[in-house]
Amino acid sequence: MDLNYGIYARSNPDIIKELGRRFKNYRLNSNITQKELSEQSGVSLITIRQFENGHSTNITMANFLALLRSVKCLENVNELMPEIPISGYVMEKIIKNKPKRASHAK
Repeated sequence: MDLNYGIYARSNPDIIKELGRRFKNYRLNSNITQKELSEQSGVSLITIRQFENGHSTNITMANFLALLRSVKCLENVNELMPEIPISGYVMEKIIKNKPKRASHAK
């Protein structure tokens, strides 16, 4: 299931279920058991099981980040919400106000 297809038509619990399914694949690919993951991340085994099986549709952001950290996927958060680029107008003002030469304090 492609998470981007009709994403706005999908409910939050449905998206979280899909993320849980994908997370399980990452965990298995990392060769980590749910118990080991629980110990590494500090997230309860029950929460992990429910998340991976699509039954926990209210996982906290802190738990989700801890799980991503444990399977070495935390850098993917940058793709989730990338920085907004500086507009041309703001960049022009920055360049215009940039000092042209060094000066010493008097």
